[in-house]
Amino acid sequence: MAGATVSTSSVTAVTDSKKSYLFPFILVTSLFFLWGLAYGLLDVLNKHFQEVLNITKTRSTLLQLAYFGAYFLMALPASIFMSKYGYKKGIILGLLLYAIGAFLFYPSAHYANFEAFLLSLFVLASGLTCLETAANPYVTVLGSAETSEFRLNLSQCFNGVGSFLGPVIGGALFFSGDKEAAGNLSSVQSTYIVIGAVVLLIAFFFYRTSLPEIKEVSTEEGAGSIQTAKPLFAHSHFVWGVIAQFFYVAAQVGVGALFINYVTEYWQGATSEKGAYLLAVSLVLFTAGRFVGTAIMRTVAPNKLLAAYALINLVLCMVVMAGKGAISVYALMAVFFFMSIMFPTIFALGVKDLGVHTKKGGAFIIMSIVGGAVVPYVMGIIADSQSTAGAYAVPLVCFAIVFYYGWKGYKRA
Repeated sequence: MAGATVSTSSVTAVTDSKKSYLFPFILVTSLFFLWGLAYGLLDVLNKHFQEVLNITKTRSTLLQLAYFGAYFLMALPASIFMSKYGYKKGIILGLLLYAIGAFLFYPSAHYANFEAFLLSLFVLASGLTCLETAANPYVTVLGSAETSEFRLNLSQCFNGVGSFLGPVIGGALFFSGDKEAAGNLSSVQSTYIVIGAVVLLIAFFFYRTSLPEIKEVSTEEGAGSIQTAKPLFAHSHFVWGVIAQFFYVAAQVGVGALFINYVTEYWQGATSEKGAYLLAVSLVLFTAGRFVGTAIMRTVAPNKLLAAYALINLVLCMVVMAGKGAISVYALMAVFFFMSIMFPTIFALGVKDLGVHTKKGGAFIIMSIVGGAVVPYVMGIIADSQSTAGAYAVPLVCFAIVFYYGWKGYKRA
């Protein structure tokens, strides 16, 4: 989720204090950029496929279903694979799947087959699942323990760079001034061939680079008391956390999925290329919002900030639904800023004080990102049958549920 992975365990590794891990750190940091780039291109593909393959908005949101469905289905298998074979092999497997998925875009584009694109994207996202599972813990051990938080935050910044560049690259190549190029899928073929080649090169570097093998160490205490512990689903704040996360991710993905459609329909004279650039700016706002929100949380309780941001997004969604030209587009862009802190904040509130259930509870909350796979399809149906502006009633409802969680649902019974 745009670099929103949260670790619920600490990790250890046998490292050489005299050895420099700068190159391995650069390699692992490149993974953050790669999955940010893949996510940044996703919403641009929606509009491009609508135009070239002549598909409806509803059908185009199946891209989100394939992408986030892969995260939901492959997260557990990826974790099992790495537990058995190690994180380095898990990263290499993830990069290979990423490259295969990217290369599959070529025949998919050649035959202009949307179903083939869905399969390609599912394979690619399955690779991303492996990368996200491994990258965060790896960053924490590639250097001194005292600077682990700094390294993780630095790596996450490159995720934001990838998310920003995705729409910029997509806008320039998929919606270029060359009408012949913009009207076919040749630019998609060349873009993903290049991406696949770069990913394979990085996989080779990982294969040839010596990396410390790491293992997870549970931070849960009192494991011996599990028999007397309160059942996981008896924790109401956790249950509401799963629900809130499901609807938050649904809102985030839905807001982006129809963004370019909204810009071209409600901003007079706006092109798809301009919509892609505005999407890139919106993702910059999302990244900036993370830093601002983190700073505000030094003085404001996380649940209160979550509720306030959700309430602001409720109002902004009403402005978006009004479809009032540039003003409504700016409101839609502002939604990204106020979404920024929601995923990690809901996660942290949801697993708080779960004790021996912390790791399992975290896994359930992560799996709730399946909301991003199914709910945007509902937005597509509304956009096709009524209006794109009206479809934003769906994220409005989602933000209302997030507001409730920040207001009352977070409380531990």
